[in-house]
Amino acid sequence: MDEVTLLSIPEQQVLGMRRRGHYRMIPELLVAIITYAMKNGTAIAGPPTFVCHETSPEAVMAANQAGTADVEVAWPVAGAVKGAGEIRAYMLPGGKMARILHHGPYEACEPTYRQLFTWIGEQGLQITGPIREMYLNDPREVPPDQILTEILAPVE
Repeated sequence: MDEVTLLSIPEQQVLGMRRRGHYRMIPELLVAIITYAMKNGTAIAGPPTFVCHETSPEAVMAANQAGTADVEVAWPVAGAVKGAGEIRAYMLPGGKMARILHHGPYEACEPTYRQLFTWIGEQGLQITGPIREMYLNDPREVPPDQILTEILAPVE
Protein backbone atom coordinates (compact mmCIF):
# COMPACT_ATOMS: atom_id res chain seq x y z
CA MET A 1 0.00 0.00 0.00
CA ASP A 2 1.02 3.58 -0.54
CA GLU A 3 1.93 5.94 2.27
CA VAL A 4 -0.40 8.67 3.43
CA THR A 5 0.77 12.22 2.72
CA LEU A 6 -0.54 15.62 3.69
CA LEU A 7 -1.22 18.09 0.85
CA SER A 8 -2.74 21.49 0.27
CA ILE A 9 -5.27 21.16 -2.56
CA PRO A 10 -6.46 24.27 -4.42
CA GLU A 11 -10.15 24.79 -5.04
CA GLN A 12 -11.28 23.54 -8.46
CA GLN A 13 -13.88 24.71 -10.91
CA VAL A 14 -16.09 21.72 -11.74
CA LEU A 15 -19.18 20.56 -13.49
CA GLY A 16 -21.04 18.39 -11.02
CA MET A 17 -24.24 16.56 -10.16
CA ARG A 18 -25.68 15.51 -6.82
CA ARG A 19 -28.45 12.95 -6.22
CA ARG A 20 -29.72 10.63 -3.53
CA GLY A 21 -29.66 6.91 -4.22
CA HIS A 22 -27.13 4.08 -4.48
CA TYR A 23 -23.40 4.52 -5.10
CA ARG A 24 -23.75 2.37 -8.22
CA MET A 25 -25.10 5.49 -9.99
CA ILE A 26 -21.64 7.12 -9.93
CA PRO A 27 -20.63 5.93 -13.45
CA GLU A 28 -23.97 7.04 -14.93
CA LEU A 29 -23.63 10.54 -13.44
CA LEU A 30 -20.02 10.86 -14.61
CA VAL A 31 -21.05 9.88 -18.16
CA ALA A 32 -23.83 12.51 -18.08
CA ILE A 33 -21.34 15.21 -17.06
CA ILE A 34 -18.66 14.31 -19.62
CA THR A 35 -21.29 14.06 -22.36
CA TYR A 36 -22.57 17.54 -21.45
CA ALA A 37 -19.01 18.92 -21.34
CA MET A 38 -18.14 17.46 -24.75
CA LYS A 39 -21.35 18.75 -26.37
CA ASN A 40 -20.59 22.23 -25.03
CA GLY A 41 -16.88 22.30 -25.91
CA THR A 42 -15.85 22.45 -22.25
CA ALA A 43 -12.17 21.79 -21.51
CA ILE A 44 -11.64 18.97 -19.00
CA ALA A 45 -8.97 19.92 -16.43
CA GLY A 46 -8.51 16.77 -14.36
CA PRO A 47 -9.83 13.35 -13.41
CA PRO A 48 -13.44 12.74 -12.34
CA THR A 49 -14.20 12.87 -8.64
CA PHE A 50 -16.76 11.28 -6.31
CA VAL A 51 -17.52 13.32 -3.18
CA CYS A 52 -18.73 11.10 -0.32
CA HIS A 53 -20.93 12.98 2.15
CA GLU A 54 -21.49 10.01 4.48
CA THR A 55 -18.88 10.25 7.22
CA SER A 56 -18.29 6.71 8.46
CA PRO A 57 -18.09 3.21 6.96
CA GLU A 58 -21.32 2.34 8.79
CA ALA A 59 -23.12 5.38 7.38
CA VAL A 60 -21.86 4.54 3.86
CA MET A 61 -23.17 0.96 4.08
CA ALA A 62 -26.52 1.97 5.60
CA ALA A 63 -27.15 4.76 3.08
CA ASN A 64 -26.24 2.55 0.12
CA GLN A 65 -28.48 -0.28 1.36
CA ALA A 66 -31.40 2.10 1.90
CA GLY A 67 -30.80 3.94 -1.38
CA THR A 68 -30.42 7.25 0.47
CA ALA A 69 -26.71 7.91 -0.18
CA ASP A 70 -25.79 11.53 -0.91
CA VAL A 71 -23.95 10.99 -4.21
CA GLU A 72 -22.01 13.93 -5.65
CA VAL A 73 -19.77 13.60 -8.68
CA ALA A 74 -17.70 16.31 -10.30
CA TRP A 75 -15.38 16.76 -13.25
CA PRO A 76 -12.75 19.56 -13.10
CA VAL A 77 -13.09 21.97 -16.02
CA ALA A 78 -11.33 25.06 -17.36
CA GLY A 79 -12.59 28.28 -18.88
CA ALA A 80 -16.00 29.90 -18.74
CA VAL A 81 -18.50 27.18 -17.90
CA LYS A 82 -22.25 27.07 -17.40
CA GLY A 83 -24.34 24.22 -16.11
CA ALA A 84 -27.83 23.21 -17.20
CA GLY A 85 -30.54 21.26 -15.42
CA GLU A 86 -29.02 18.91 -12.85
CA ILE A 87 -25.49 19.67 -14.02
CA ARG A 88 -24.11 22.66 -12.13
CA ALA A 89 -20.91 24.68 -12.50
CA TYR A 90 -19.30 25.46 -9.12
CA MET A 91 -16.08 25.53 -7.13
CA LEU A 92 -15.08 22.37 -5.28
CA PRO A 93 -13.38 23.58 -2.07
CA GLY A 94 -9.69 23.07 -1.51
CA GLY A 95 -7.72 22.87 1.71
CA LYS A 96 -5.46 20.60 3.75
CA MET A 97 -6.03 16.96 2.77
CA ALA A 98 -4.67 13.59 3.78
CA ARG A 99 -4.01 11.59 0.59
CA ILE A 100 -3.50 7.93 -0.22
CA LEU A 101 -3.47 6.05 -3.51
CA HIS A 102 -5.50 2.84 -3.84
CA HIS A 103 -4.32 0.26 -6.39
CA GLY A 104 -6.98 -2.19 -7.57
CA PRO A 105 -10.73 -2.60 -7.90
CA TYR A 106 -13.01 0.00 -6.30
CA GLU A 107 -14.73 -2.76 -4.32
CA ALA A 108 -11.43 -3.65 -2.62
CA CYS A 109 -10.55 -0.21 -1.22
CA GLU A 110 -11.56 -0.86 2.41
CA PRO A 111 -7.98 -1.67 3.61
CA THR A 112 -6.74 1.54 1.96
CA TYR A 113 -9.43 3.55 3.75
CA ARG A 114 -8.52 1.86 7.05
CA GLN A 115 -4.88 2.82 6.54
CA LEU A 116 -5.91 6.44 5.81
CA PHE A 117 -8.18 6.66 8.88
CA THR A 118 -5.53 5.09 11.14
CA TRP A 119 -2.89 7.56 9.92
CA ILE A 120 -5.22 10.53 10.44
CA GLY A 121 -5.88 9.40 14.03
CA GLU A 122 -2.17 8.80 14.71
CA GLN A 123 -1.39 12.35 13.56
CA GLY A 124 -3.99 13.80 15.93
CA LEU A 125 -6.01 15.11 12.98
CA GLN A 126 -9.75 15.04 12.37
CA ILE A 127 -11.71 14.72 9.11
CA THR A 128 -13.49 18.02 8.51
CA GLY A 129 -15.67 17.35 5.48
CA PRO A 130 -16.59 14.99 2.67
CA ILE A 131 -13.98 12.50 1.49
CA ARG A 132 -13.14 12.43 -2.23
CA GLU A 133 -12.21 9.68 -4.61
CA MET A 134 -10.45 10.77 -7.78
CA TYR A 135 -10.48 8.17 -10.55
CA LEU A 136 -7.06 8.42 -12.20
CA ASN A 137 -7.66 5.90 -15.00
CA ASP A 138 -10.56 4.25 -16.79
CA PRO A 139 -11.62 0.77 -15.63
CA ARG A 140 -12.73 0.06 -19.20
CA GLU A 141 -9.11 0.53 -20.36
CA VAL A 142 -7.05 -1.19 -17.64
CA PRO A 143 -7.32 -4.52 -15.81
CA PRO A 144 -8.95 -4.35 -12.35
CA ASP A 145 -5.62 -4.71 -10.53
CA GLN A 146 -4.29 -1.59 -12.34
CA ILE A 147 -7.17 0.76 -11.43
CA LEU A 148 -5.85 3.81 -9.53
CA THR A 149 -8.01 5.79 -7.11
CA GLU A 150 -6.68 8.78 -5.20
CA ILE A 151 -8.49 9.14 -1.86
CA LEU A 152 -8.45 12.58 -0.22
CA ALA A 153 -9.82 13.46 3.23
CA PRO A 154 -9.99 17.09 4.38
CA VAL A 155 -8.33 17.36 7.79
CA GLU A 156 -7.35 19.79 10.52
